[in-house]
Amino acid sequence: MIADRIEGKWIDLFAEVFALCKVSRGDICAVLSESQSRSLNVQLAELGLTRLGARPFHVVVPTARQSAPVPIRSTGASVALQNLGPAIGALVASVFVADCTVEGLMHAAELPQILQGGARVLYISNEHPDVLERLAPSSADEQKVRAAMRLLREAKSMKVTSPAGTKLDIRIEGARVGGVWGYTGKPGTLSHWPGGLCLAFPKAGSVNGTLAMTPGDLNLTFKRYLESPVGLTIDNDYVTKIDGDSLDAELMREYFSAWGDREAYAVSHVGWGLNARARWDALAMYDRRDVNGTEQRAFAGNFLYSTGANEVAGRHTLGHFDLPFRHCTIELDGKTVVRDGKLEA
Repeated sequence: MIADRIEGKWIDLFAEVFALCKVSRGDICAVLSESQSRSLNVQLAELGLTRLGARPFHVVVPTARQSAPVPIRSTGASVALQNLGPAIGALVASVFVADCTVEGLMHAAELPQILQGGARVLYISNEHPDVLERLAPSSADEQKVRAAMRLLREAKSMKVTSPAGTKLDIRIEGARVGGVWGYTGKPGTLSHWPGGLCLAFPKAGSVNGTLAMTPGDLNLTFKRYLESPVGLTIDNDYVTKIDGDSLDAELMREYFSAWGDREAYAVSHVGWGLNARARWDALAMYDRRDVNGTEQRAFAGNFLYSTGANEVAGRHTLGHFDLPFRHCTIELDGKTVVRDGKLEA
């Protein structure tokens, strides 16, 4: 385990990333956290904002009582705010929000109201600063992600294949396209750090085929590398069959079924990683408490398939899997953007 000690280099790091978010001297900035937040990141957020001459203040709420039948991990749908009006009002009135909640505000119910006020929100992923340090964002990351987002917006179809047997057809015409590069300088927007990936949330009935997971692919809900093959059959967006007699397959079957919710089996988003500094193998180097797996969502050339909530398709659920695949080929309208797990450009 890495020591939870404030380091001068990490104060510099947080200040540099906040500067990319256009935080300026005198800006009123909120640091949002909950009682179970990583306190080291909360402190570094305050110190980084202070170093820029901003005027930070804290919004701290108790972590909500658990209501789900299974542990929730890495959903991006924090329930920390619990529609608490005064806390939301403080965030709305801020120029910038450093989001240090455990799950992040990306899909939180209160996010639209916060963004409508013009706040810029940066979710600092629940990682140890040692991870964040290696993945400090840059303007080059933004250019790469924006270029990939343009390709997604212009395309009508995505095809994903792999030597292991993945064969997926995805209609992305009309999908909502997103991308994150680790910072945001535009009022009324959110990003997360680490970043470096592009995504599409397909319309209902857009995804069909098979996903062949092989050893070394990841299940980030479990923060686990697969050690055995697992096959997923996708019919009109929904996982309808999970093949495999291994522990990996059984864990997935049990977690899916525990929700008692058909929507937990449906596709949330699809996309690929673009961050050349993010490492597939880094998960092996950390204790689980020190990582959130955001790096493994972003490593260059991975195909990311996620199940769970998809507002474009009108589906809402807390059940969520993020599944990064290696060695896939991704085509948009017949044009290859990732070949055998390597970016084409």
